Amino acid sequence: MEPLEKLRLLGPATCYEPAEEVEGEGPVRQLPSDLARCIHHAVMPGGRRIALLKTLLSSACERDCLYCAFRAGRDFRRATFSPDELARLFLQLHQRGIAEGIFLSSAILGGGPQTQDRLIATAEILRSRYGFRGYIHLKIMPGAERAQVEAAMALADRVSVNLEAPNGRRLAQLAPHKTFEQDLLQRLRWIHEIRRQMEGRRRPSATTQFVVGAAGESDLELLATTGFLYRELGLARAYFSSFRPQPDTPLEGLPPAPPAREHRLYQASFLLRDYGFEVEDLPFGPDGNLPLEMDPKLAWARRHLAEAPVEVNRASREMLLRVPGIGPKGVERLLRARRQARLRDLSQLRRLGIAADRAAPFILLDGRRPARQLSLWAL
Repeated sequence: MEPLEKLRLLGPATCYEPAEEVEGEGPVRQLPSDLARCIHHAVMPGGRRIALLKTLLSSACERDCLYCAFRAGRDFRRATFSPDELARLFLQLHQRGIAEGIFLSSAILGGGPQTQDRLIATAEILRSRYGFRGYIHLKIMPGAERAQVEAAMALADRVSVNLEAPNGRRLAQLAPHKTFEQDLLQRLRWIHEIRRQMEGRRRPSATTQFVVGAAGESDLELLATTGFLYRELGLARAYFSSFRPQPDTPLEGLPPAPPAREHRLYQASFLLRDYGFEVEDLPFGPDGNLPLEMDPKLAWARRHLAEAPVEVNRASREMLLRVPGIGPKGVERLLRARRQARLRDLSQLRRLGIAADRAAPFILLDGRRPARQLSLWAL
């Protein structure tokens, strides 16, 4: 099979692997139609936008995870790159201006350590033989050895471990041959330890992914684990991938997870990471799930701020971050502005880039409710 034909199979397969912020289906330049599902607009951790090639090294898998389209024994056309073959193909795309960075994952064949060796070898060829200095995101395989994690981190700008589930009990319902602590979470612990030991500015960030809705897990379970990872292991980002049943898998009869649930999980995870919220602050229902019909920050504010609005001229940064319509950048602008003058009307907030109409029901401006205020229930 020719390398481009393999890429046509293995590139689109990464639709199950969210990575980086993706905007659209390709870079600015016109792409051949057969590459459009492999190259993505991606926003890097620092905000720069690049054309990112996303591909698997192989779709041949020896594992039989119950939900996975690549599980062993499932009948579909598989493909495998050698490290040298994929590195050469990427270099050609890079030289043509089609791809600026690469996200590389793989199904497991020959065990986690052997698969990890092939991923590392691909990155090593790109860095050492071809002198590529652009963006590389490497997946860390279940069961990878610590020395392999160190080698991957020396080559990559970002590494990731797919936890898949929030705890061992839920993982057993998805991937009964994986152990949550030993195969997966331990790799994130190693990544955190290695990052702390690395000198200089090149310290790769770390992310993880959860499958949402396949194991009966609650949002509370997912976000409790996410909060731990942010707080204790320095995780840069948690990704949530809505379960989509795949034909000819043991879980094909389960319903797909609603996209709104994935959206609310992302919103809540950002509250934990960037807004100073604790898991206990989030508005879970009796079933441990977030309301689908409402932004969790707005739900919290309606419960806590509607009758106790925040005075924007005096409130702490931490409290301002809890007001709907005010984000981390807006808070910094607001704090600078109020040192120069009292804030008295919504137009001043708008000029600071704050969503003033969303904030209005929950704030005071110089001791007064804003003159223009939407109904709480119209937001």
